[in-house]
Amino acid sequence: MSEKQQVTSNKDCRKAVFFIFQNVTCNSQLVTRKAFPLRYNLRMFELVSLQPVDYLLVGHVAADVTPTGVQLGGTASYSALTARALGLRVGIVTSSGADAPLGELKDIPIVNVPSEHGTTFENIKTPTGRRQVLHHRAALLALEHIPQVWRSAPIIHLAPIADEVDSSLAEKLSGSLLGVTPQGWMRGWDEKGRVFAKPWLNSEQVLRHVGAVVLSVEDVGRNLELVEEMSHHTRILCLTEGEAGSVLYWHGDRRRFRPLAVQEVDGTGAGDVFAAAFLVRMYHTRDPWEAARFATQLAAYSVTRVGLKGIPTLREIEECLMEVLT
Repeated sequence: MSEKQQVTSNKDCRKAVFFIFQNVTCNSQLVTRKAFPLRYNLRMFELVSLQPVDYLLVGHVAADVTPTGVQLGGTASYSALTARALGLRVGIVTSSGADAPLGELKDIPIVNVPSEHGTTFENIKTPTGRRQVLHHRAALLALEHIPQVWRSAPIIHLAPIADEVDSSLAEKLSGSLLGVTPQGWMRGWDEKGRVFAKPWLNSEQVLRHVGAVVLSVEDVGRNLELVEEMSHHTRILCLTEGEAGSVLYWHGDRRRFRPLAVQEVDGTGAGDVFAAAFLVRMYHTRDPWEAARFATQLAAYSVTRVGLKGIPTLREIEECLMEVLT
């Protein structure tokens, strides 16, 4: 990271924390508290009683600064909750500060690399559009932070949001269905934390190892020629285009999938819902076309509610699954 790109960050730590959450009753109300976290160094991974997971997320959870307060965000959060809603056992490898708003993830095991500050974004509306500021970045994530029992998860999702995930993981973890949402490798920031788009360096080294890439038209600055070029270097590439739906590139073919007609309330996290839904459906059906159709419909539902309330409901999942039979 260059001098101009530095914000408050933390060096890669040599410890990780496995947070176990408990529900307890206080004054007749159910509350969630973080049970005594088990701290362990990298040599102690095998001593920790971690259960296998079906869907592994590697990437920072984020604290999003909003006019109404700090809220949980980041691809790892939205995709993890979506995968859980789809019935999978989910695990997250991340880095966050002690004050991270992780309550929404209380039922998901999290291996956390300690950091003084968690990754914190602020989205500021301006007359010319949204301006994003990165206030803090948590510790970097590498293979050594992933427990051995999780490295063979059926679905592994590399989900960088601030260039925090070691891109060589694409090669080291390529034995599973490996999905990538590369937006965090396509972001830079200046000395004031103002975020800007940057080229995805060494992208071909990642693209040739992964099973599927999901990115948005905003990630590539609406450069469709770049998307076309990327599609020639990877197996499956899916481009999300907001209310226009998605475009899937596979085997030299390209198909567009239109979403449901809905009233958008908040598009935050819709791409992350799409990514998890796409990877899960593709794993179950081995049919990328069907996976793109399903994910496009499910992501459309997510924009009808604010923030994490847009995580798919059972009814929405069942309706999107039934469409393929009609």
